[in-house]
Amino acid sequence: MKQRKTQRIAAFVALFGAIAGIAAIGGYPPKWSSLSTAHQPARADREQSTTFLVAAGGGAPGYNEIALEKNVRYFQRTLAHMGWNPGIATILFANGTDGQPTVRYIGLFGRERFKAPDIDDLNGASTLANVQEWLQAYPQTANGSSNCPTFLYFTGHGALNSQNPDDNSMILWDEDLLSVQELAGILDQWPADVPFVTMMAQCYSGSFANLIYEGGDPSQSVALQTRCGFFATVKTRPSVGCTPLVNEADYRDYSSSFFAGLSGRDRLGDPVPSADYNTDGKVSFAEAHAFAKVDGETSDWPISTAESWLQEQTSEAQIQEILAIPMQTLLAQARPEQQYVIQALSEKLNYDLQTPFTDAPAPQQGWLGPPQDILTAYQMRLQMELVAVGTEAHLRAEGNTTKIATLNKLLDCESGTW
Repeated sequence: MKQRKTQRIAAFVALFGAIAGIAAIGGYPPKWSSLSTAHQPARADREQSTTFLVAAGGGAPGYNEIALEKNVRYFQRTLAHMGWNPGIATILFANGTDGQPTVRYIGLFGRERFKAPDIDDLNGASTLANVQEWLQAYPQTANGSSNCPTFLYFTGHGALNSQNPDDNSMILWDEDLLSVQELAGILDQWPADVPFVTMMAQCYSGSFANLIYEGGDPSQSVALQTRCGFFATVKTRPSVGCTPLVNEADYRDYSSSFFAGLSGRDRLGDPVPSADYNTDGKVSFAEAHAFAKVDGETSDWPISTAESWLQEQTSEAQIQEILAIPMQTLLAQARPEQQYVIQALSEKLNYDLQTPFTDAPAPQQGWLGPPQDILTAYQMRLQMELVAVGTEAHLRAEGNTTKIATLNKLLDCESGTW
């Protein structure tokens, strides 16, 4: 009898948890519920100094996971926490506002379910036509003609171009593709004074670092326009975070960490340590990116446009020379956000900064520590950071004014914020 009673209690707890999870499908986490824009008058807490475009969702219902919808809602809460009216952002998600149940989630008893998108101020579907139309029209709008910077957030899926991974694609609704070179071709038509910043969290997203070049082609010159971006992972690797599970407390992805670092609040509304590593009173995109490299308990290898460009300026032999330098020496040459990454990841890996990276042992999973794929990701993120620091120091010592000007342009763009 006692055993059956215990089983009934366990079943009730499991059922209650599942129901609570389904209840969490709609609505904001409790701590941030007051930030919802539904049924509230539009706010104008901040003068609009950035224009926001969000393109999100899977290409079809079968992989239009609820985590992608919740990423958009977290983005809106981030805007609100930072004093913006979330309604100023153009939100394009999956099938848009037609009411069709296309958002995939795991419901009661682990069954696959679908529901209609539930996002405040949803403007339309994330179709190729809608995204292209917005980007093509922006320079003619009031904000675009006044050189207002644009921030594009893409949370969805990416397609690998196996023939040319420098030209991967975003997968938009109806499974249409928007490639690096197609997006760059549109941005090439923008006035030179309209900055463009993007954060992308899809698989193979690092390919979009090539947006800095004319036509998105790394064999061409760097574009006149100011462009930069931050990406969940490098161009040849998948990323994590697309899940049909509904509990946001379990979400681990680049979006979660980047916006937590930028705003100071995680997706549950809890405060996180400040990412203002240079103590100038604000958190830049680069600092949020640095926060994500340490915070993200994933297998991702985050990368930015400047970091990608620096990788192209060095050889394998030079990389090995950099990694043979004591890490403490490279730490002294690094910017504050890079110092944070080097110190924090070294601590996670139990590395001695007095030794070179090449002498550090490969991390091994312990009984209570992170899984092996996360430890390996920490090691690769640290290696990438050290190479970026060493390559920049070498480049500046060489005194190539053209390359230094390009790097400074990218770093200036990455040091912006909302």
